[in-house]
Amino acid sequence: MCGFCGFTGDIADRENIIIGMMNKIIHRGPDSAGTHSDEDVTMGFRRLSIIGLEDGSQPMYNEDGSIVICFNGEIYNYQPIKEMLIEKGHVFKSHADTEVLIHLYEEKGEEMLNDLRGMFAFAIYDMKNKKLFAARDFFGIKPFYYGVFNNHMLFGSEIKSFLAFPDFKKEVNTVALENYLTFQYSVLDETFFKGVYKLKPGHYLVYKDGKIDIKRYFQPKFEPEKAGLQDTIKKIEDVMLDSVKTHKISDVEVGSFLSSGVDSSFVAATFKGDKTFTVGFDYEKYNEIGYAEKLSEKVGIDNYSKIISTDEYWDSLGKIQYHMDEPLADPSAVALYFVSKLASKHVKVALSGEGADEFFGGYNIYREPMDLQITRLIPKPLRKGIAAIMKALPFRFKGKNYLIRASMDLEDRFIGNAKMFSEKERERILKNPTGKYNHKEITKPYYDFTKGQDDVTRMQFIDLNLWMVGDILLKADKMSMANSLEVRVPFLDKEVFEVARHVQPDYRVNREATKYAFRMAAKDYLPEEVASKKKLGFPVPTRVWLKDEKYYNIVKTAFQSEAAQKYFNTDKIVKYLDDHKNGKADNSRKVWTIYMFLVWYNQFFGNEEKEAC
Repeated sequence: MCGFCGFTGDIADRENIIIGMMNKIIHRGPDSAGTHSDEDVTMGFRRLSIIGLEDGSQPMYNEDGSIVICFNGEIYNYQPIKEMLIEKGHVFKSHADTEVLIHLYEEKGEEMLNDLRGMFAFAIYDMKNKKLFAARDFFGIKPFYYGVFNNHMLFGSEIKSFLAFPDFKKEVNTVALENYLTFQYSVLDETFFKGVYKLKPGHYLVYKDGKIDIKRYFQPKFEPEKAGLQDTIKKIEDVMLDSVKTHKISDVEVGSFLSSGVDSSFVAATFKGDKTFTVGFDYEKYNEIGYAEKLSEKVGIDNYSKIISTDEYWDSLGKIQYHMDEPLADPSAVALYFVSKLASKHVKVALSGEGADEFFGGYNIYREPMDLQITRLIPKPLRKGIAAIMKALPFRFKGKNYLIRASMDLEDRFIGNAKMFSEKERERILKNPTGKYNHKEITKPYYDFTKGQDDVTRMQFIDLNLWMVGDILLKADKMSMANSLEVRVPFLDKEVFEVARHVQPDYRVNREATKYAFRMAAKDYLPEEVASKKKLGFPVPTRVWLKDEKYYNIVKTAFQSEAAQKYFNTDKIVKYLDDHKNGKADNSRKVWTIYMFLVWYNQFFGNEEKEAC
């Protein structure tokens, strides 16, 4: 919907400073701009008009001008909330959902958040109480960053807006780098920019008298309940159809992304829109366009597609990492950038399938507890002994990794959908390792919260809180907004989660399929082969490219650069690259993780900051 930025406290030339900050995020809202500035707080807003086209400009105020808000997102149940507030005497001046938030805050204060159904990040300044109140939605669909610099609290939708603030100190957080190398995304609360933090999903922040107080208002929790399969399928079907319908509320046309997976296919088949959008690569095994065209034809909607050439992909990497704000080593982010760019030529809003895997148990790795079940008959000391022998063997063979993982407890082997470098590996490649943190220190609070539950539920909870927020939703927001497109995610809905959290484990993952009950619900809307299709993700041929002389040399140059020498033992990282090229090991994901950091670093800390947007 938009982007916002702001800072507290008085400063010389504050009106021009906020305009400079807003210009850094103009891609988030090219339709209009607005500011509020006084000696206590200054706010800037860039608008992408979706709801309340004529009267939804921000910052927006209450009746007496004592409360001001900047809001990014959509409140899907704003109409019934508005009716309730009108009955209580509140007077509305617009048709926008933003104004509902102002009056709901007047009515309920910080207790307002659980009334909402939607995706949101907002900042409200209460002038009478001299208080800034900010919140992020239940699952982290919309971003919110903050930090205190020279007694000014900065806040906004993107970190890059902070760069235009005169007292902002731009410095790499090396602890973030160290943990990124393990997780492939920025996993800590403190970002890659030292002193800048992410507000966690389901949390709100109050800034008053120079102090920040952060509290949780929503805690997702899986509580499986025994139920009949058909009843479960019916509940999933009903809540998903309602959510897709609700996510179409808009004053502009809504389209849908479409890959070959069951998630986006279900959304595309049920959203009753006119346009779907698909991208593929110029490699046969990495192209889903043919499938998307067939499904679109079957359900009677138009499909728009684009082939991403290899050179296009590589040429876009700098821009991708700039828009991401923090390095992300997920190769599919580029595909999301290009499908967003394609969709933005036709619509302002697109639906997408993020969240289905975390809610309903879709990732293939969730089958591992079943696959390892037989090994639990072997005493643990013996399993560990076998694993030690396997690790000592210098060659690879089928089953080696299986035997190693069989010796490990869930907390040791699963940190989420990606695990790149172990602590020992990153200690070897980093020039100045800090030792912070062991991955178990990061996952421990989530494993502790789910103690006593089945392994699949615990894995889903890890992904819901870490992987989904740090990777899936980061790229969904940043890649779509880079193209002035709003992406909505019907699976990541409060009402959908209320159904999903009660689904029993064997209806999520079993011998037949992952996401089992959801696939059954989708069968009435999709061809059998689609509803039953194995989870693929968005395939990207990075392992092929990194063996090609042209792209190998591009990465090798980066691995020997001044930036690489600052942070890495370059001989060690070049060896990862060479071993991959020579077929000694598939190091493509590890190589990509390092390379994406260096691309990101060049954008923000190169000789001069790149203006990629």
